[in-house]
Amino acid sequence: MLRLNLSTEPQWLDLGHGLRLFVEPLTTAIMLAARSDPAIIAAAADAENSASNDDLARIVAKAVARIVVKDWEGVGDGDGKPLPLTPEGIDALLELWPIFEAFQTKYIAGALILDAEKNA
Repeated sequence: MLRLNLSTEPQWLDLGHGLRLFVEPLTTAIMLAARSDPAIIAAAADAENSASNDDLARIVAKAVARIVVKDWEGVGDGDGKPLPLTPEGIDALLELWPIFEAFQTKYIAGALILDAEKNA
């Protein structure tokens, strides 16, 4: 049975390590917008030559995150001072393996699992 969540309100997503992201629900519109990201377009063009599936996953996660993340908690500089949310900060955050993996698992995978189930 498909459990449909009709909420359009952003929610806090706990990624562990004291980090939370305030994210919009992942929708078709967001995935389509992410496809228009220049990094995804360039990676798709290069996919036949050198971009691995892991590279593509990282690029897509960053593109989606730059669209859906509206706030964050638990991100600070070297002195522990809270950092403001920026696109560059989101990219840097997702370069940390445990954070990338948590974002993939807790946020993006839900949509991909649903897509896989419809194709089964």
